[in-house]
Amino acid sequence: MALLAPVLALAYDEAPGLPTATAALSPLPKSPIPDVNSLKLIKPAKAVDEEAFREKDVWGRIRSGYAIPDVNNDLVTKHVNWYATRPDYIARTTARASLYLFHVVSELEKRGMPTELALLPFIESAFNPNALSNANAAGIWQFVPGTGRDFNLKQDAFKDERRGILASTDAALTYLQRLYDMFGDWQLALAAYNWGEGSVQKAIKRNQAAGKPTDFESLAAQMPAETRNYVPKLQAVKNIVANPQQYGLSLPVIDNSPYFTAVDKTSDIDLTVAAHLAELSVDEFKALNPQFKRPVITGGEDTKILLPKENAEKFHINLAQWSQELSTWSTHKITSARESIRSLASRFHTSPEVIRQANNIPQNSVLKAGSTILVPKISASANLDIPEDNATVAYEAERSGKSAKGYKLPAKNGKAEKGSVSLVKARVARDDAKTRKHRKAN
Repeated sequence: MALLAPVLALAYDEAPGLPTATAALSPLPKSPIPDVNSLKLIKPAKAVDEEAFREKDVWGRIRSGYAIPDVNNDLVTKHVNWYATRPDYIARTTARASLYLFHVVSELEKRGMPTELALLPFIESAFNPNALSNANAAGIWQFVPGTGRDFNLKQDAFKDERRGILASTDAALTYLQRLYDMFGDWQLALAAYNWGEGSVQKAIKRNQAAGKPTDFESLAAQMPAETRNYVPKLQAVKNIVANPQQYGLSLPVIDNSPYFTAVDKTSDIDLTVAAHLAELSVDEFKALNPQFKRPVITGGEDTKILLPKENAEKFHINLAQWSQELSTWSTHKITSARESIRSLASRFHTSPEVIRQANNIPQNSVLKAGSTILVPKISASANLDIPEDNATVAYEAERSGKSAKGYKLPAKNGKAEKGSVSLVKARVARDDAKTRKHRKAN
Protein backbone atom coordinates (compact mmCIF):
# COMPACT_ATOMS: atom_id res chain seq x y z
CA MET A 1 0.00 0.00 0.00
CA ALA A 2 0.98 3.58 -0.35
CA LEU A 3 2.74 3.88 2.95
CA LEU A 4 1.92 1.03 5.20
CA ALA A 5 -1.56 -0.07 4.37
CA PRO A 6 -2.04 -3.69 5.34
CA VAL A 7 -1.23 -6.36 2.84
CA LEU A 8 -3.08 -9.15 4.64
CA ALA A 9 -5.67 -7.12 6.44
CA LEU A 10 -8.59 -5.29 4.94
CA ALA A 11 -11.87 -4.16 6.41
CA TYR A 12 -14.45 -3.79 3.69
CA ASP A 13 -16.83 -0.86 3.89
CA GLU A 14 -20.47 -1.63 3.80
CA ALA A 15 -22.38 0.29 1.16
CA PRO A 16 -25.40 1.72 2.97
CA GLY A 17 -28.62 2.34 1.14
CA LEU A 18 -28.70 5.73 -0.49
CA PRO A 19 -31.32 8.10 0.89
CA THR A 20 -33.27 10.14 -1.58
CA ALA A 21 -35.24 13.30 -1.17
CA THR A 22 -37.69 12.46 -3.93
CA ALA A 23 -40.19 9.79 -4.86
CA ALA A 24 -39.31 6.76 -6.98
CA LEU A 25 -37.70 7.53 -10.32
CA SER A 26 -40.02 7.58 -13.29
CA PRO A 27 -39.66 4.96 -16.04
CA LEU A 28 -37.15 5.77 -18.75
CA PRO A 29 -38.59 6.82 -22.12
CA LYS A 30 -38.30 4.38 -25.00
CA SER A 31 -37.56 6.43 -28.10
CA PRO A 32 -34.07 7.96 -28.51
CA ILE A 33 -33.54 11.62 -29.26
CA PRO A 34 -30.32 13.56 -29.91
CA ASP A 35 -27.63 13.94 -27.27
CA VAL A 36 -27.23 17.00 -25.05
CA ASN A 37 -24.15 19.15 -24.66
CA SER A 38 -23.87 19.19 -20.86
CA LEU A 39 -22.43 15.68 -20.72
CA LYS A 40 -19.98 14.56 -23.40
CA LEU A 41 -18.70 11.10 -24.21
CA ILE A 42 -14.94 10.75 -24.00
CA LYS A 43 -13.42 8.10 -26.20
CA PRO A 44 -10.90 5.80 -24.51
CA ALA A 45 -7.27 6.71 -25.09
CA LYS A 46 -5.58 4.80 -27.88
CA ALA A 47 -3.18 2.15 -26.67
CA VAL A 48 0.45 3.02 -27.28
CA ASP A 49 1.47 -0.46 -28.44
CA GLU A 50 -0.68 -1.91 -31.21
CA GLU A 51 0.92 -5.33 -30.51
CA ALA A 52 -0.92 -5.34 -27.18
CA PHE A 53 -4.23 -5.74 -28.98
CA ARG A 54 -3.10 -8.97 -30.62
CA GLU A 55 -3.37 -10.71 -27.26
CA LYS A 56 -6.63 -12.62 -26.74
CA ASP A 57 -7.23 -11.15 -23.32
CA VAL A 58 -5.70 -8.85 -20.73
CA TRP A 59 -3.95 -11.71 -18.91
CA GLY A 60 -1.86 -12.37 -22.03
CA ARG A 61 -0.95 -8.71 -22.18
CA ILE A 62 0.18 -8.77 -18.57
CA ARG A 63 2.30 -11.90 -19.09
CA SER A 64 4.03 -10.43 -22.13
CA GLY A 65 5.09 -7.35 -20.17
CA TYR A 66 6.65 -9.00 -17.08
CA ALA A 67 9.91 -7.14 -16.40
CA ILE A 68 10.64 -7.31 -12.65
CA PRO A 69 13.30 -9.92 -11.75
CA ASP A 70 11.78 -13.04 -10.22
CA VAL A 71 12.07 -14.00 -6.57
CA ASN A 72 12.29 -17.70 -5.74
CA ASN A 73 12.26 -18.53 -2.06
CA ASP A 74 10.22 -20.26 0.62
CA LEU A 75 7.92 -17.27 1.07
CA VAL A 76 6.94 -17.37 -2.60
CA THR A 77 6.13 -21.08 -2.29
CA LYS A 78 4.10 -20.42 0.84
CA HIS A 79 1.97 -17.74 -0.83
CA VAL A 80 1.50 -19.69 -4.06
CA ASN A 81 0.15 -22.57 -1.98
CA TRP A 82 -2.15 -20.20 -0.07
CA TYR A 83 -3.71 -18.84 -3.27
CA ALA A 84 -3.81 -22.22 -5.01
CA THR A 85 -5.91 -23.71 -2.21
CA ARG A 86 -8.44 -20.87 -2.32
CA PRO A 87 -10.08 -20.92 -5.76
CA ASP A 88 -13.14 -19.05 -4.45
CA TYR A 89 -10.93 -16.18 -3.30
CA ILE A 90 -9.20 -16.10 -6.70
CA ALA A 91 -12.60 -16.11 -8.45
CA ARG A 92 -13.94 -13.19 -6.38
CA THR A 93 -10.80 -11.14 -6.78
CA THR A 94 -10.40 -11.68 -10.51
CA ALA A 95 -14.09 -10.92 -11.06
CA ARG A 96 -13.57 -7.51 -9.44
CA ALA A 97 -10.29 -7.03 -11.32
CA SER A 98 -12.03 -7.62 -14.65
CA LEU A 99 -13.58 -4.14 -14.46
CA TYR A 100 -10.28 -2.33 -14.00
CA LEU A 101 -7.39 -4.36 -15.42
CA PHE A 102 -7.55 -3.16 -19.03
CA HIS A 103 -7.26 0.44 -17.85
CA VAL A 104 -4.41 -0.28 -15.42
CA VAL A 105 -2.39 -2.29 -17.98
CA SER A 106 -2.90 0.39 -20.63
CA GLU A 107 -1.62 3.07 -18.25
CA LEU A 108 1.43 0.97 -17.37
CA GLU A 109 2.25 0.44 -21.04
CA LYS A 110 1.96 4.15 -21.77
CA ARG A 111 4.60 4.78 -19.10
CA GLY A 112 6.82 1.88 -20.11
CA MET A 113 6.43 0.25 -16.68
CA PRO A 114 6.40 -3.51 -15.91
CA THR A 115 2.93 -4.88 -16.48
CA GLU A 116 2.98 -7.18 -13.44
CA LEU A 117 2.45 -3.99 -11.40
CA ALA A 118 -1.17 -4.30 -12.58
CA LEU A 119 -1.40 -7.25 -10.18
CA LEU A 120 -0.39 -5.18 -7.13
CA PRO A 121 -4.01 -4.39 -6.13
CA PHE A 122 -4.45 -8.15 -5.86
CA ILE A 123 -2.11 -7.91 -2.86
CA GLU A 124 -3.24 -4.52 -1.59
CA SER A 125 -7.00 -4.72 -1.67
CA ALA A 126 -8.16 -7.84 -3.53
CA PHE A 127 -9.24 -5.28 -6.17
CA ASN A 128 -12.01 -4.03 -3.87
CA PRO A 129 -12.28 -0.22 -4.29
CA ASN A 130 -14.10 -0.05 -0.95
CA ALA A 131 -11.27 -1.76 0.94
CA LEU A 132 -10.34 0.21 4.05
CA SER A 133 -7.45 -0.78 6.30
CA ASN A 134 -6.95 -0.20 10.00
CA ALA A 135 -4.41 2.44 9.01
CA ASN A 136 -7.23 4.20 7.07
CA ALA A 137 -5.77 3.31 3.69
CA ALA A 138 -8.44 3.23 1.00
CA GLY A 139 -9.10 2.05 -2.54
CA ILE A 140 -7.57 -0.62 -4.75
CA TRP A 141 -4.10 0.97 -4.34
CA GLN A 142 -4.51 1.57 -0.58
CA PHE A 143 -3.45 5.20 -0.16
CA VAL A 144 -3.40 6.56 3.38
CA PRO A 145 -4.91 10.07 3.63
CA GLY A 146 -1.61 11.97 3.80
CA THR A 147 0.00 10.21 0.85
CA GLY A 148 -3.23 10.62 -1.09
CA ARG A 149 -3.09 14.38 -0.54
CA ASP A 150 0.58 14.40 -1.57
CA PHE A 151 -0.55 13.00 -4.93
CA ASN A 152 -3.52 15.36 -5.30
CA LEU A 153 -6.22 12.83 -4.46
CA LYS A 154 -9.09 14.97 -3.23
CA GLN A 155 -10.71 13.90 0.05
CA ASP A 156 -13.69 15.84 1.33
CA ALA A 157 -17.24 15.29 2.51
CA PHE A 158 -18.46 14.47 -1.00
CA LYS A 159 -15.72 12.39 -2.59
CA ASP A 160 -12.60 10.41 -1.81
CA GLU A 161 -10.44 10.09 -4.90
CA ARG A 162 -8.28 7.45 -3.22
CA ARG A 163 -11.14 5.14 -4.22
CA GLY A 164 -11.60 6.55 -7.74
CA ILE A 165 -10.20 4.23 -10.41
CA LEU A 166 -8.76 6.87 -12.75
CA ALA A 167 -7.28 9.22 -10.15
CA SER A 168 -5.88 6.57 -7.80
CA THR A 169 -4.31 4.54 -10.62
CA ASP A 170 -2.61 7.63 -11.99
CA ALA A 171 -1.35 8.53 -8.51
CA ALA A 172 -0.15 4.99 -7.72
CA LEU A 173 1.79 4.62 -10.97
CA THR A 174 3.32 8.08 -10.55
CA TYR A 175 4.38 7.14 -7.03
CA LEU A 176 5.81 3.75 -8.06
CA GLN A 177 7.78 5.34 -10.91
CA ARG A 178 9.16 7.94 -8.53
CA LEU A 179 10.25 5.20 -6.12
CA TYR A 180 11.92 3.28 -8.95
CA ASP A 181 13.77 6.42 -10.02
CA MET A 182 14.90 6.83 -6.41
CA PHE A 183 16.16 3.25 -5.85
CA GLY A 184 16.84 2.00 -9.41
CA ASP A 185 15.28 -1.34 -8.47
CA TRP A 186 11.62 -2.41 -8.76
CA GLN A 187 11.75 -4.75 -5.79
CA LEU A 188 13.05 -1.95 -3.56
CA ALA A 189 10.48 0.42 -5.06
CA LEU A 190 7.73 -2.03 -4.07
CA ALA A 191 9.18 -2.36 -0.57
CA ALA A 192 9.16 1.44 -0.28
CA TYR A 193 5.56 1.61 -1.50
CA ASN A 194 4.60 -0.60 1.43
CA TRP A 195 7.13 0.38 4.11
CA GLY A 196 7.95 3.99 3.20
CA GLU A 197 10.87 5.36 1.22
CA GLY A 198 12.61 6.65 4.35
CA SER A 199 12.56 3.20 5.96
CA VAL A 200 14.10 1.60 2.86
CA GLN A 201 16.78 4.30 2.65
CA LYS A 202 17.75 3.71 6.28
CA ALA A 203 17.94 -0.05 5.74
CA ILE A 204 20.19 0.48 2.70
CA LYS A 205 22.52 2.73 4.69
CA ARG A 206 22.77 0.18 7.50
CA ASN A 207 23.73 -2.58 5.06
CA GLN A 208 26.19 -0.31 3.29
CA ALA A 209 27.84 0.54 6.60
CA ALA A 210 28.13 -3.17 7.37
CA GLY A 211 29.54 -3.97 3.93
CA LYS A 212 26.47 -6.02 2.97
CA PRO A 213 24.47 -6.08 -0.32
CA THR A 214 21.49 -3.75 -0.62
CA ASP A 215 19.10 -5.78 -2.79
CA PHE A 216 15.60 -6.65 -1.54
CA GLU A 217 16.45 -10.08 -0.15
CA SER A 218 19.56 -8.77 1.61
CA LEU A 219 17.48 -6.06 3.29
CA ALA A 220 14.55 -8.36 4.14
CA ALA A 221 15.82 -9.18 7.63
CA GLN A 222 15.40 -5.50 8.60
CA MET A 223 11.87 -5.26 7.25
CA PRO A 224 8.62 -5.80 9.14
CA ALA A 225 6.93 -9.10 8.26
CA GLU A 226 4.37 -7.36 6.06
CA THR A 227 7.02 -5.82 3.81
CA ARG A 228 9.20 -8.94 3.86
CA ASN A 229 6.23 -10.85 2.41
CA TYR A 230 5.18 -8.11 -0.01
CA VAL A 231 7.35 -8.88 -3.04
CA PRO A 232 7.03 -12.67 -2.57
CA LYS A 233 3.24 -12.27 -2.59
CA LEU A 234 3.38 -10.36 -5.86
CA GLN A 235 5.69 -13.05 -7.25
CA ALA A 236 3.19 -15.70 -6.20
CA VAL A 237 0.38 -13.96 -8.10
CA LYS A 238 2.72 -13.52 -11.10
CA ASN A 239 3.41 -17.25 -11.10
CA ILE A 240 -0.29 -18.10 -10.98
CA VAL A 241 -1.17 -15.65 -13.77
CA ALA A 242 1.71 -17.02 -15.86
CA ASN A 243 0.40 -20.59 -15.64
CA PRO A 244 -2.88 -20.96 -13.70
CA GLN A 245 -3.43 -24.55 -14.90
CA GLN A 246 -0.22 -25.62 -13.17
CA TYR A 247 -1.87 -24.73 -9.85
CA GLY A 248 -5.30 -26.15 -10.66
CA LEU A 249 -6.80 -22.68 -11.12
CA SER A 250 -8.59 -20.90 -13.93
CA LEU A 251 -8.80 -17.19 -14.65
CA PRO A 252 -11.86 -15.52 -16.19
CA VAL A 253 -11.47 -14.27 -19.73
CA ILE A 254 -11.04 -10.49 -19.63
CA ASP A 255 -11.51 -9.00 -23.09
CA ASN A 256 -8.55 -7.04 -24.37
CA SER A 257 -10.69 -3.96 -24.88
CA PRO A 258 -11.85 -1.11 -22.63
CA TYR A 259 -14.56 -2.12 -20.17
CA PHE A 260 -15.60 1.44 -19.35
CA THR A 261 -15.57 4.90 -20.82
CA ALA A 262 -15.72 8.29 -19.12
CA VAL A 263 -18.52 10.85 -19.27
CA ASP A 264 -17.97 14.48 -18.32
CA LYS A 265 -20.43 15.70 -15.71
CA THR A 266 -21.06 19.44 -15.69
CA SER A 267 -23.98 19.68 -13.26
CA ASP A 268 -24.96 18.02 -10.00
CA ILE A 269 -26.75 14.69 -10.37
CA ASP A 270 -28.11 12.27 -7.77
CA LEU A 271 -26.21 9.01 -7.74
CA THR A 272 -29.44 7.04 -8.03
CA VAL A 273 -30.53 9.16 -11.02
CA ALA A 274 -27.17 8.65 -12.76
CA ALA A 275 -27.43 4.88 -12.28
CA HIS A 276 -31.05 4.93 -13.47
CA LEU A 277 -30.19 6.87 -16.64
CA ALA A 278 -27.33 4.47 -17.37
CA GLU A 279 -29.69 1.52 -16.81
CA LEU A 280 -27.40 0.11 -14.13
CA SER A 281 -28.10 -0.97 -10.59
CA VAL A 282 -26.70 1.32 -7.90
CA ASP A 283 -24.16 -1.38 -6.98
CA GLU A 284 -22.98 -1.68 -10.59
CA PHE A 285 -22.68 2.09 -10.86
CA LYS A 286 -20.75 2.38 -7.60
CA ALA A 287 -18.31 -0.37 -8.64
CA LEU A 288 -17.01 2.01 -11.32
CA ASN A 289 -17.55 5.22 -9.32
CA PRO A 290 -16.64 4.34 -5.73
CA GLN A 291 -15.15 7.76 -4.97
CA PHE A 292 -18.56 9.39 -4.54
CA LYS A 293 -19.46 9.28 -0.85
CA ARG A 294 -22.84 10.99 -0.84
CA PRO A 295 -26.17 10.51 -2.63
CA VAL A 296 -25.38 13.42 -4.96
CA ILE A 297 -22.41 13.66 -7.36
CA THR A 298 -21.07 17.19 -7.21
CA GLY A 299 -18.38 18.92 -9.19
CA GLY A 300 -17.74 20.71 -12.44
CA GLU A 301 -15.98 19.93 -15.67
CA ASP A 302 -13.21 17.91 -14.02
CA THR A 303 -15.65 15.39 -12.54
CA LYS A 304 -16.14 12.26 -14.61
CA ILE A 305 -18.57 9.36 -14.38
CA LEU A 306 -17.34 5.96 -15.54
CA LEU A 307 -19.83 3.73 -17.34
CA PRO A 308 -19.59 0.45 -19.27
CA LYS A 309 -19.26 1.25 -22.94
CA GLU A 310 -22.71 -0.04 -23.86
CA ASN A 311 -24.34 1.92 -21.04
CA ALA A 312 -22.73 5.27 -21.88
CA GLU A 313 -24.90 5.73 -24.98
CA LYS A 314 -28.00 4.68 -23.02
CA PHE A 315 -27.09 7.32 -20.46
CA HIS A 316 -26.97 10.08 -23.09
CA ILE A 317 -30.21 9.05 -24.73
CA ASN A 318 -32.09 8.80 -21.42
CA LEU A 319 -30.61 12.03 -20.11
CA ALA A 320 -31.80 13.94 -23.14
CA GLN A 321 -35.38 12.85 -22.38
CA TRP A 322 -35.23 13.29 -18.60
CA SER A 323 -37.90 15.73 -17.45
CA GLN A 324 -37.27 15.68 -13.68
CA GLU A 325 -34.59 17.36 -11.63
CA LEU A 326 -31.17 15.76 -11.90
CA SER A 327 -30.37 16.58 -8.29
CA THR A 328 -32.69 16.71 -5.29
CA TRP A 329 -30.04 17.83 -2.79
CA SER A 330 -28.58 21.11 -1.62
CA THR A 331 -26.19 22.03 1.19
CA HIS A 332 -26.61 23.82 4.48
CA LYS A 333 -23.81 25.19 6.67
CA ILE A 334 -24.19 24.73 10.42
CA THR A 335 -23.60 28.09 12.06
CA SER A 336 -24.68 27.30 15.59
CA ALA A 337 -24.68 24.36 17.97
CA ARG A 338 -28.38 25.05 18.44
CA GLU A 339 -29.12 23.59 15.01
CA SER A 340 -30.08 20.04 15.91
CA ILE A 341 -30.60 17.30 13.36
CA ARG A 342 -34.23 17.09 14.45
CA SER A 343 -34.81 20.82 13.87
CA LEU A 344 -33.02 20.64 10.51
CA ALA A 345 -35.20 17.71 9.46
CA SER A 346 -38.32 19.71 10.26
CA ARG A 347 -37.00 22.77 8.41
CA PHE A 348 -36.19 20.78 5.26
CA HIS A 349 -39.32 18.60 5.35
CA THR A 350 -37.56 15.30 5.89
CA SER A 351 -36.65 12.95 8.73
CA PRO A 352 -33.59 12.93 11.02
CA GLU A 353 -32.74 9.47 9.64
CA VAL A 354 -32.50 10.80 6.06
CA ILE A 355 -30.13 13.58 7.15
CA ARG A 356 -28.01 11.20 9.20
CA GLN A 357 -27.78 8.66 6.40
CA ALA A 358 -27.04 11.23 3.68
CA ASN A 359 -24.18 12.68 5.74
CA ASN A 360 -22.93 9.51 7.50
CA ILE A 361 -23.68 10.94 10.93
CA PRO A 362 -23.88 8.27 13.65
CA GLN A 363 -26.79 8.04 16.06
CA ASN A 364 -26.33 9.91 19.35
CA SER A 365 -24.08 12.47 17.65
CA VAL A 366 -24.58 16.19 17.15
CA LEU A 367 -23.23 18.41 14.39
CA LYS A 368 -20.49 20.91 15.09
CA ALA A 369 -20.68 24.53 13.92
CA GLY A 370 -18.88 25.01 10.60
CA SER A 371 -20.04 21.67 9.14
CA THR A 372 -21.58 21.62 5.67
CA ILE A 373 -24.28 18.99 5.29
CA LEU A 374 -26.55 17.71 2.56
CA VAL A 375 -30.23 18.59 2.87
CA PRO A 376 -33.15 18.04 0.49
CA LYS A 377 -33.95 20.89 -1.88
CA ILE A 378 -37.15 22.57 -0.80
CA SER A 379 -37.60 25.26 -3.47
CA ALA A 380 -36.80 26.03 -7.08
CA SER A 381 -34.49 28.78 -5.84
CA ALA A 382 -32.15 26.03 -4.56
CA ASN A 383 -31.37 24.99 -8.13
CA LEU A 384 -27.73 26.09 -8.01
CA ASP A 385 -25.05 23.39 -8.06
CA ILE A 386 -23.27 22.59 -4.82
CA PRO A 387 -19.96 24.48 -4.78
CA GLU A 388 -16.69 22.53 -4.55
CA ASP A 389 -15.23 24.12 -1.45
CA ASN A 390 -13.60 21.20 0.38
CA ALA A 391 -16.65 20.88 2.61
CA THR A 392 -16.33 18.80 5.75
CA VAL A 393 -18.82 17.33 8.17
CA ALA A 394 -17.78 17.20 11.83
CA TYR A 395 -19.76 15.87 14.76
CA GLU A 396 -19.35 14.94 18.38
CA ALA A 397 -20.99 12.59 20.82
CA GLU A 398 -24.23 13.81 22.30
CA ARG A 399 -23.68 14.99 25.88
CA SER A 400 -26.33 14.18 28.44
CA GLY A 401 -24.50 15.71 31.42
CA LYS A 402 -24.50 12.34 33.17
CA SER A 403 -22.35 9.24 32.99
CA ALA A 404 -23.74 5.79 32.26
CA LYS A 405 -24.17 5.24 36.01
CA GLY A 406 -26.11 8.46 36.47
CA TYR A 407 -23.36 10.60 38.03
CA LYS A 408 -22.69 14.05 36.66
CA LEU A 409 -19.71 14.19 34.35
CA PRO A 410 -16.87 16.47 35.47
CA ALA A 411 -16.50 19.71 33.57
CA LYS A 412 -13.21 21.02 32.24
CA ASN A 413 -12.74 24.77 32.70
CA GLY A 414 -16.47 25.01 33.23
CA LYS A 415 -17.23 23.33 29.92
CA ALA A 416 -17.96 19.74 28.98
CA GLU A 417 -15.11 18.05 27.17
CA LYS A 418 -15.64 17.40 23.47
CA GLY A 419 -14.98 14.16 21.61
CA SER A 420 -15.15 15.21 18.00
CA VAL A 421 -14.76 12.97 15.01
CA SER A 422 -14.28 14.45 11.55
CA LEU A 423 -15.34 12.75 8.35
CA VAL A 424 -12.15 14.04 6.76
CA LYS A 425 -9.60 12.21 8.88
CA ALA A 426 -6.19 13.51 9.85
CA ARG A 427 -2.97 12.43 8.16
CA VAL A 428 -1.74 9.03 9.33
CA ALA A 429 1.92 9.21 10.34
CA ARG A 430 4.13 6.64 8.62
CA ASP A 431 5.78 5.46 11.82
CA ASP A 432 2.42 5.07 13.56
CA ALA A 433 0.82 3.27 10.64
CA LYS A 434 3.37 0.50 10.48
CA THR A 435 2.69 -0.54 14.06
CA ARG A 436 -1.02 -1.09 13.48
CA LYS A 437 -2.44 -4.58 13.76
CA HIS A 438 -4.43 -5.60 10.73
CA ARG A 439 -7.42 -7.82 10.20
CA LYS A 440 -7.30 -10.74 7.79
CA ALA A 441 -8.14 -10.02 4.14
CA ASN A 442 -11.45 -10.95 2.53
